[in-house]
Amino acid sequence: MKTQPTLRAGLVLFISLMLTFKQVEAQATSQLQGPLIAVNSAEQDAIYLYDLASGQARTLRFGTQWHMVWGFVDGGCRVVYTLNDGPALGRLYSARLDGSDARQLVTFDELSAVDWGVWEPQASPDGTRIAFVMIRREFEVDGSTDLTHHIAWVPAAGGAPNFYSVTGDEHEPEWSPDGGWLAYISYSERLPGADPLATAVPTPDGAAAFTGTLVREADLWVVSTDGTDKYNLTDFPVGSVRGPRWRGDSQLLTFVYAPTPGNDQFWMTANTRGAISAQLSQLYTLILDSTWYPDGTAILGTARGLRGVEQNLLWRIPLVGVADTDAARYGDQPQMDYADYPRFSPDGRWLAARSDYRLVLLDTLSGTWQSLPTPPGNTPPVWSPATFAGEAACEGTS
Repeated sequence: MKTQPTLRAGLVLFISLMLTFKQVEAQATSQLQGPLIAVNSAEQDAIYLYDLASGQARTLRFGTQWHMVWGFVDGGCRVVYTLNDGPALGRLYSARLDGSDARQLVTFDELSAVDWGVWEPQASPDGTRIAFVMIRREFEVDGSTDLTHHIAWVPAAGGAPNFYSVTGDEHEPEWSPDGGWLAYISYSERLPGADPLATAVPTPDGAAAFTGTLVREADLWVVSTDGTDKYNLTDFPVGSVRGPRWRGDSQLLTFVYAPTPGNDQFWMTANTRGAISAQLSQLYTLILDSTWYPDGTAILGTARGLRGVEQNLLWRIPLVGVADTDAARYGDQPQMDYADYPRFSPDGRWLAARSDYRLVLLDTLSGTWQSLPTPPGNTPPVWSPATFAGEAACEGTS
């Protein structure tokens, strides 16, 4: 008698999985044409592919784990995603656009399966390799454990990780559009000063005599794709950098700098060793995200509190002047209640964004907005690459 509910639950799960399979199979009979926008569900139990040409949205489910979509490889013919069981460390996969041929991409036998994982995978512009944060659980001599985070990469077809970074606290890899460089942020620790904006006064004993909590802060780094050249682009004495974004020419990057947590400013810098960063805003706001205009003439940012406006909206951040007085709202935003995650299509024609958990789309030629028929979510939209020629062209590819 006690096994009956278990059998019933198993039957329900089996039927659910079969229905999911049938759903994807049925949707796959109408091939996607592109461009595609990939997004997550709010529950992180599915990935949605929205086809601009046909207006159809395809649902992909890969079991009961948490889903996170990150991009495309093989010219847009395969979607890149991670799966993880709740707070457990995730795994990296790719699959065809109909959900078939799912492949795990990272093999690593130096630790047990529960002691390593993958996060923030980013496919290179040519789709040949995937950079990501390799997370490993390290065991200390006193029996405690600690998680390290290194920037690594694998070929798009998968394999053992190759490492770009060595310090053990790196995050947010971002490929340059020309594929020659990878930007990321690297954290280090320092002794606290008298206040959050002060560094510690040097002492003969230094950190060895300090028994409190060290301050953990990040700067911006770049590494060449072949790994032979690496240098830092910022070196702030206090505060942290996050959100590196490349301009289309791979020469400039914008980033968010916060002297103290939650007090954000727009900055940019050139990808040159020893470059001097330029401050684009001075007053503290809450910056949610940013991207570059397709023509590289300005930055499109989402911020709360900019120019006294408490609602988070899309703003044009000029490269000359001060955003606190010179930033302008980005066109008419009737669909924007709580704007976030702006992402232009590869050709610059479309702008996808999130607004109050809805996926919205702007036609930059007509200036018209629309809400897309995908369920609520709260992750950045991901565009298929410019080389995507439709699902029919994927037949016969790997």
